[in-house]
Amino acid sequence: MADLATPMSIRVAATLGLVEHAGNAGATAGRLASKTGAHAPALRRVLDHLVTIGVFAFDPESGRYRPTELGAQMGEDAPQGFKILLDIGCAGGRAELAFVDLLETVTTGASAYVHRYGRDFWTDIDAEPKLRRSFDEQMRWRFRDQASQIAERFDWSRFPDILDVGGGNGTVLEAVLRAHPTVRGRVLDLAPSAAAATERLQAAGLGDRGSGVAGSFFDAVAPGADAYVLSDILHDWDDERARRILTECRRAAEPGGATVVVIEPVLGEGSDTGIDLFMLMCFNGHERSTDQLVALATACGLHLTATTKVSDGRTALEFTPAPVDN
Repeated sequence: MADLATPMSIRVAATLGLVEHAGNAGATAGRLASKTGAHAPALRRVLDHLVTIGVFAFDPESGRYRPTELGAQMGEDAPQGFKILLDIGCAGGRAELAFVDLLETVTTGASAYVHRYGRDFWTDIDAEPKLRRSFDEQMRWRFRDQASQIAERFDWSRFPDILDVGGGNGTVLEAVLRAHPTVRGRVLDLAPSAAAATERLQAAGLGDRGSGVAGSFFDAVAPGADAYVLSDILHDWDDERARRILTECRRAAEPGGATVVVIEPVLGEGSDTGIDLFMLMCFNGHERSTDQLVALATACGLHLTATTKVSDGRTALEFTPAPVDN
C-alpha cells in the first residue's frame, strides 16, 4: 500500500503519452524515448515496470512495448477518460503531486498545494490557461454520468431562470436545459470558464436559453434568478469562505424569495476519506455531512426546505432565505 513506483510510473506514462506513441503495433524504448524526449535507459526501466504491473506488454523478438487492454484506458481517446486525471501537466494530476507534502498540511494546517507550488490552486490555474482548460475538462469528466442524473432526478422546471454559480464550462447546465425545455439559465464563473460555457451551450443548440457570465461568487451575485445552484462548490473551501459564498447567494435570492440549491457529494454518501484528504491537502476544503452543510447555510440566513438524492453520488439541499423575526 505504500508503494509509489506503480502510481508514479502510470502518471509518467500518461503524461508522456506512451499509449498514443506506442499505438497498437507497439514501439521500442528507443523509439518512444525519441518521440517523447525522454532518456532512453531510464524510460526503459519505467516501461519494464509497466510490463510487470500489466499496463504494457513486451515482445522480446521485436523489442517493442505495446499497451495492454488495461493500459489503453489511459490513452487520449479512451472512453474511460482517465488520462486527464493522470497527466501531471493537467490540473488534477498536478494537484495530486502535492500529496507528497501532506505532512506540511498535517503539521501546520496550511495547504500542501501552496507549499509545493508557491500559490493556491485557483491562482495557479488562472495563471496558466492550459491548467484552467484541463480543470474544466476534468469537471466535465467527473459529471459525465452525474449531469444527466442531476437533470432528470430533480424538478428543475420549478425554476424558469437558473444561475449556476461556479458552473465551469456549463456541463450541468447543459444537461438541465436539455431535459427541461422551458428553463433558461446562465453560468457564473471566471471569464475563461464563462466563455467556454457560452461556447458549449451554443454548440449544443442551447444558445437561445443559456450562456456564461463572467464573475466571481465572492463578489456580489446578481439577483433575479429563480434558483442559485452551487454544484460541487462548497467542498472546495473552508468554512469561512463557504459561508461567504452562501451569503452572497442568499443576498441574491432574498429580494424575490428564490431558492439556493446546494449539490454536494455528502460525506459517507458519495464521498470518502480519500477525497476528503485531497480537499484538505489541495484547498483546505473538506467533504461535509448533511448536518454540516445545513449548519453552514443556517449561519448564513438560509432555511432548509428539501433534500433530494439527485444522482448516484450527490445530494441536493434546497434552501430559502430564512424569515426575518420582527
